[in-house]
Amino acid sequence: MAPKNTVIFVTCEMMLITLVFTLLSSSLASSSSTTTTTPPFKKIYAFGDSYTDTGNTKTSTGPTAFNHVSNPPYGRTFFHHPTNRYSDGRIVIDFVAEALSLPFLPPYSNPKADQSHGVNFAVGGATAIRTGFFLKNNVTFNLVPQSLQSQLVKFNKILGSKGCKDMKTTPKECKAIFGDALIWIGEIGANDYTCSIGSPVPTKKIQALAINSATGFIQALLNKGAKYIVVQGLPRTGCVSYSFALASPEDRDDMGCVASMNRIAYTHNVALKAKINLLRKQYPQSVIVYADYYNAHLEVLKNAKKYGFKEQYKACCGYGGGEYNFDVFITCGSPSSTSCPNPSQYINWDGAHLTEAVYKIMTNFFINGSYCTPPFHYLLTKKLQSG
Repeated sequence: MAPKNTVIFVTCEMMLITLVFTLLSSSLASSSSTTTTTPPFKKIYAFGDSYTDTGNTKTSTGPTAFNHVSNPPYGRTFFHHPTNRYSDGRIVIDFVAEALSLPFLPPYSNPKADQSHGVNFAVGGATAIRTGFFLKNNVTFNLVPQSLQSQLVKFNKILGSKGCKDMKTTPKECKAIFGDALIWIGEIGANDYTCSIGSPVPTKKIQALAINSATGFIQALLNKGAKYIVVQGLPRTGCVSYSFALASPEDRDDMGCVASMNRIAYTHNVALKAKINLLRKQYPQSVIVYADYYNAHLEVLKNAKKYGFKEQYKACCGYGGGEYNFDVFITCGSPSSTSCPNPSQYINWDGAHLTEAVYKIMTNFFINGSYCTPPFHYLLTKKLQSG
């Protein structure tokens, strides 16, 4: 029989976990909520592409198809001005920061920003595979010279400035950084497939290289000492207006989305999850959570009316009206484009990215719902147990 003090310890621990969940739920319910509960993490380091970028890309540096992110109406819903986020307002990483009672993550490209609570290295248009591979194979469609590797190089500069090389040679310095840090790896890989459309490079090769690159990236962070990692899979890339513009009208699935693009995203995620499972066995001291972007996205699409959305596939901000309101040559933010009066009724924002309303729902799915494996509360429990 366990001693009485063991029961008391468990009870107190569960009370602490309950307080954290109250914090997370209230923070998502209202962006202005405040609490005296100590945040479970002191900082977040984020990586990825435009779905996670909080300002590293500007109109002059972003992917050519969406090269107007610095112009209105981007940012109109929450910030009321463009912030170089690919949405009408906040994105998933913003809601994660709010839920953890942390400030919005500053982009790495702003050297004057306060980095004491973390940094965001995600870049719009970034690929999982090194850009040199694409250039070598003459794949330049919509290509941005940024990848996971370039983001890792920038992160290593910050780690080096704090004396962290890796857990073998500088364990004390690395523990000081990663002990209270959440690593958020946003979706990455969609651009690898998109920029390869029409090229002679087989999709299977792109998948193998993208998965190996992502896995190597995660492993590099684990070797540095990362303990708490969330990895987002790909969303249903065939359900955004951009995919409809690129694919044949016959290439559709039972949801009316581009079947080939969704198959690519699905198989990519299956391969990614398998690699994550192997990493969990190799690094049992760390918690690696897989965030199921694909099925979270599907849940919103299938139950659009339930979540308050009137438009599943039509872009709120774009050009041309019609079924999708999208023209690849006149995208959101360009002089001839227009935007809908109520973005919260739309799932698609600019034809490739989602609205703030969708990102808020998905963040709730990840943090408080069943779209993370293991659940996000398991990661929190481990963090609380570690002190």
